[in-house]
Amino acid sequence: MDHIRNIAIIAHVDHGKTTLVDCLLKQSGTFRANQAISSEERIMDTMDLEREKGITIRAKNAAFQYKEYHINIVDTPGHADFGGEVERIMNMIDGVLLVVDAADGPQAQTRFVLRKALEAGAKPIVVINKIDRENADPLKVLDQVFDLFVSLHATDEQLDFPTVYTSAKEGCAKIDLKEPSRTMEPLFNAIIKHIPAPRAHAGVGFKMLVANLDYSDYIGRIAFGKIYSGKAKVGDAAACLHGDGRKTEGKITAIFHFEGLKRIEIPEAHAGDVVGVAGFEDVFIGETITDNVTRAPLPFVPIDPPTIQMQFAVNDGPLAGLDGKLVTARHIWERLTKEVRTNVALRISQTDAPNIFNVSGRGEMQIAILVEQMRRQGYEVLVSRPEVIYQKDKEGRLLEPIEKLYLEIPKEAMGPVMENLSSRKAEILQMDHHGNEVTIEALIPMRGLIGFETDLVNMTRGLGVMSHLFQEYGPDRGEIAARKNGSLVSMEDGEAMAYALNMVQERGRLMVEPGEKIYKGMIVGENARENDIPVNPCKAKRLTNMRSQGEGKGIQLDPPLKMSLERALEYIGPDEYVEATPRHLRLRKKILDQTQRKRAAQAHAPRVVAA
Repeated sequence: MDHIRNIAIIAHVDHGKTTLVDCLLKQSGTFRANQAISSEERIMDTMDLEREKGITIRAKNAAFQYKEYHINIVDTPGHADFGGEVERIMNMIDGVLLVVDAADGPQAQTRFVLRKALEAGAKPIVVINKIDRENADPLKVLDQVFDLFVSLHATDEQLDFPTVYTSAKEGCAKIDLKEPSRTMEPLFNAIIKHIPAPRAHAGVGFKMLVANLDYSDYIGRIAFGKIYSGKAKVGDAAACLHGDGRKTEGKITAIFHFEGLKRIEIPEAHAGDVVGVAGFEDVFIGETITDNVTRAPLPFVPIDPPTIQMQFAVNDGPLAGLDGKLVTARHIWERLTKEVRTNVALRISQTDAPNIFNVSGRGEMQIAILVEQMRRQGYEVLVSRPEVIYQKDKEGRLLEPIEKLYLEIPKEAMGPVMENLSSRKAEILQMDHHGNEVTIEALIPMRGLIGFETDLVNMTRGLGVMSHLFQEYGPDRGEIAARKNGSLVSMEDGEAMAYALNMVQERGRLMVEPGEKIYKGMIVGENARENDIPVNPCKAKRLTNMRSQGEGKGIQLDPPLKMSLERALEYIGPDEYVEATPRHLRLRKKILDQTQRKRAAQAHAPRVVAA
């Protein structure tokens, strides 16, 4: 047990966590020199979406040997939307590597992940990464990190943190900036010296807290976590103590531990190690596996509640079932149930309508990633605009989630950004000017953040950087103006014609191309004004047998506005859906028939999302 170290790598997004794990695995001799994986980058990002977006979405385990020590390492996501992944793995580690960019310094998510680590009592090592960047200032960043520790009420012992300076890209680490180094040796030594051995008891009965789940078609569900006490052997009788008080008896059918990225089956495991245990089909994250039903369960740290909600509905449009194979309510509900088993920050519930389900999460990106995964697996689904989850205080007043927003923008974009923030009911806390950059700290309702990122990119020509963090539930800030433009809604079924689109584009901006299939109630463009306009994009040109020289030559269509899934979810109004199928993303009205839409609008009353 003294030769085991359990660590997690935590940081803000894009500060170099996954690249640092690459370095540690490669330089510890985990892979052979001629192994193909040893020349890959970001080897921990195994999902397609992670590789495409360049971000980590799921926390993942790996392990390596250094000298006679076995080091278990967890790579975590940096986005606030995936904060639940960071929280749940805090139960299986004893120390953290807090990675901070040597140029950007501590950011919003750095604060969140560090707070969770300090609350869990994990020993931090500060890793100041990217020291090879041109504008890097590691010593200034070290001062900022110290201030961050103080503001989070760290103990004297935690404030006495060791610091390592690294460049994961170049594969070197230093304790002192002046000393030359070409390897990660100083970081390996710091992990062994400063991270304590696992807090576990060898002699007592077997107990393990489940922090992660996986599934194998051959042996069923595998529960991963740290063994807090005792030891486990394959074939031993064991019991699962569920969160709702139920107790299930069974036996351990397989034990896995990590070597590099591979899961190796082992006959027995001892206290302090991070392992996977098979044999319990209905185990969930946060439950305890023990050798005896009479034992008390281990405490599980509750996870922050979701703050945003969307509706997933069965695709009932005329083009339903043409792209995807999994289209019924049963398929969608089974897929959502499967997701909730491994994604602890998501909540799902059924509604009064049998074909509509509520999905709650930390942010629209988290739910958009789920929709994108479902699309790739052959599902068709309708997704509504994100709505925040309100709560009520003791006097019955509405409270809404307030986020702390951190912005870094160019000076010349300050006017439009401040105007946009004021329309979104933001409250500016602090503003700092440094050179041509302005740093703004503000409190903003979560409703106001929906769609803000797209505006920021446009206002700052892509130079603005934003990050946000859940702050508290505060008083309702009143109405926030939604999208200023109405929609161009098709009133016919058919195929889009260039002749008709040429006339439609005079009304606003197109979202479809000639030849695309169109149906009644589908949104084919953005109106230049505030109201919705019914249009006919399927109107064909009447043909005559009179010849005319210039006829049909003058049609010039502007390129259509094509949106990504995240952008589409921000863009749609409260009475609209995004239709996500494996091959298409379409925008449509919730009620396709124009007359019924008008009736529904007259009878509409404001709706509060229940917590």
